[in-house]
Amino acid sequence: MRCRKAATRPWRLILANQSAAIVSFEDESLILVDSTDRIVGYASKDEAHNGAGILHRAFSLFIFNTNGELLLQQRATDKRLWGGYWSNSVCSHPRQGENLEIATQRRLLEELGFNCPLEFLYKFEYQAEFSDKGSENELCSVLIGRYDGEVAVNSNEIDDWRWIAAVNLDRELIQHPEHFTPWFKMEWKDLKQNWTGKILQLSNKKD
Repeated sequence: MRCRKAATRPWRLILANQSAAIVSFEDESLILVDSTDRIVGYASKDEAHNGAGILHRAFSLFIFNTNGELLLQQRATDKRLWGGYWSNSVCSHPRQGENLEIATQRRLLEELGFNCPLEFLYKFEYQAEFSDKGSENELCSVLIGRYDGEVAVNSNEIDDWRWIAAVNLDRELIQHPEHFTPWFKMEWKDLKQNWTGKILQLSNKKD
C-alpha cells in the first residue's frame, strides 16, 4: 500500500510520541560495527566522524513517487560534512538501542515530515574524507520507498528539496558531479545497475 501521511501504523504512533522533536546532536551515540555488521561498541557522532572516521552503522533512503521521480534533498549548509551538497532523500544513522526500522522511520519524520513503508535492498561499506573536517566511515543500508503526499522539510537539516526524473539526475551527475555527496553517487550507480526493476515495480505498485 502506498504510504499516507495520516496512516495509522505501530511505528507511526511510536515515532509521533517519542521522536518528533529529535533532530541531530553531536553527542548522540552511534553503533560501531565491524565489516560483518557485528556490534563492537558505541561512540558519539562527533567521535565517529573525526579524522578517518570509525566504522558505524548508517542508512540511505531513496523515496520515489508514482512518476518514478526521486526525492532529492540539499543538505543544510552548516552541516559539518558535505553541507550544501545534494543527496538522496534521507541519510542518517541508527542510534544506540535502535533497530533499522525505528531509525529510518524516525528520520523520515524528522527530516521530511512523513512516514512510509520501506524496503531493504542491500548494505555496503565505504569511507570518504571531507577536507580536514572529518570523514564518513559507514556500513550503510540502502532502502527504497514510495510516497506521493505532502513534504514538510526540517529547515535545520535541509536547505532545499525537489522531485527529479532519473534522466535529468543522470545529466546533472555528468555535468556537475561535485554538487553531490559521494555516498549518493555510489548508491545511485548501484541502483541503476542492479535495482532498476525493483524501483519500477515500486513506482507502478497499485494501492
